[in-house]
Amino acid sequence: MAGAVTIRNELYDRGMLTTQATSIPAASIGNLTVGGTGKTPVSAWIAQRLAQRGALPAVVLRGYGDDEPLVHAVLNPAIPVIVSPDRAKGVADAAARGADIAVLDDAFQHRRVHRAADIVLVAADGWTIPRRLLPSGPWREPLEALRRAHLVVITNKAATDVEVEAAHMAITRAAPDVPVAGITLALGDLFRFGDPGAALPFGRLAGANVLAIAAVGNPDAFFSQLRRAGAAVVARGFPDHHRFTGNEVQLLARLAPAGGMAVCTLKDAVKLAPLWPADAPALWYVSQPVRVDWGAEHLERQMDALLAHRTPRDTLTNKEPSTTARSAELSS
Repeated sequence: MAGAVTIRNELYDRGMLTTQATSIPAASIGNLTVGGTGKTPVSAWIAQRLAQRGALPAVVLRGYGDDEPLVHAVLNPAIPVIVSPDRAKGVADAAARGADIAVLDDAFQHRRVHRAADIVLVAADGWTIPRRLLPSGPWREPLEALRRAHLVVITNKAATDVEVEAAHMAITRAAPDVPVAGITLALGDLFRFGDPGAALPFGRLAGANVLAIAAVGNPDAFFSQLRRAGAAVVARGFPDHHRFTGNEVQLLARLAPAGGMAVCTLKDAVKLAPLWPADAPALWYVSQPVRVDWGAEHLERQMDALLAHRTPRDTLTNKEPSTTARSAELSS
């Protein structure tokens, strides 16, 4: 795997393989591993920030699992989500639907599409784990690949200060000229999926008996967050993008403690909630707001660059659809 990745990157670096231009600027939010960095919530957060600054973003993703498009739709219901294995076509589709910026969820290794910003996430959680490339480990590329990035973002869910600092030092040695920022994906309020009016404050986790369910890249980080919040956790972890069966959900529901709660991530809730028994303890998911710890100026600089790359709306062939039309597309 390492040899194939190296050869392919060299072909791009030498110009023997070329990138394809896009009609609207694209920003890749990627990583070096197969999961566990918080890529989907960070992609959604960046799309939201761009929208707040007047852009018309769309999220473009390959769609490895059915969960990611649903998560984006919940986090940003007014931002279109385009699922396409062909990222170039996905960006073109986004432009046709009125977007003026495409946020590519997981595209650092997809070098065929030109991007105005390459933002790469590196998780500090579990940093002491040996960094082995696929198939013997979770790493798609070595740290030195970060030299292609415009910005590296260290993500932290339950990492120690020592792990964060070790990650920062390793990244700086591997890619000394690339700016680095740090963010925390903190635990926020709890919500019942499909019931916007049902919410509990984060503090309700303290002292609660919790069945914690996670089918994400690094479930242990999520379980650690709940324990740090004071919950007594019974953990049930599954592989990333796991498709739950009806029987599995029935078994999980029976494990939910009487008088306690079942808690998962939003990525799990979009799959579990439709199958969750009505007579079982309520299923809650924990929001994970993004908190910028340091390097905010580097993130803002990337936002500025993306906004500056936009083509004025009156020169685009595909005119911006109305707000009503954009909303209708999301619900179709």
